[in-house]
Amino acid sequence: MHFLGISGSLRRQSFNTAALRACAKLLPAGGTMELADISGIPLYNEEIREQGLPASVQKLREQITAADALVIATPEYNYSMPGVLKNAIDWASRPPSQPFDGKPIALLGATPGGLGTSRSQYHLRQVFVYLNGQILNKPEVMISTAPTKFDAQGELHDTATADHLRTMLTALADWSSLLTAGASARAGEKT
Repeated sequence: MHFLGISGSLRRQSFNTAALRACAKLLPAGGTMELADISGIPLYNEEIREQGLPASVQKLREQITAADALVIATPEYNYSMPGVLKNAIDWASRPPSQPFDGKPIALLGATPGGLGTSRSQYHLRQVFVYLNGQILNKPEVMISTAPTKFDAQGELHDTATADHLRTMLTALADWSSLLTAGASARAGEKT
């Protein structure tokens, strides 16, 4: 199973990007993960889109399409998701054939604060309802007090958080398999 990680933070020392790197080490057997880079995506502008998708957007769309499942890690800014993440989603979801449709997605977030990006994740859930992304409901992963769980190099050292991430990734793999089996069964009924 191939996972794509998308971090909603551009900061080099981001706890959310660190959490995705930790996920890459905690995947179910045989799983692979790559991390998308949304730093080069310009602010959305319909006039630019009419001239063709920027290369950074086209690459993200291809990565999303190729992935069996997505893991999106989001900070929380002003009770919501960061603008760079929403911007990347807006670009990637433009027609034709937006790649989030039917895609299994797990959300997580890490923050120095105490609420673990809960509000940001709930706003992302609302966005993916419209895009028909298939959000994993449980387990929810909200990493609070992140500086106590990652070392200065961004390595996860908290065993309970690692176990929670591992459980989420296994559940996401199972969710993806279930959705794929359901889609195959429906396709078989049509033939």
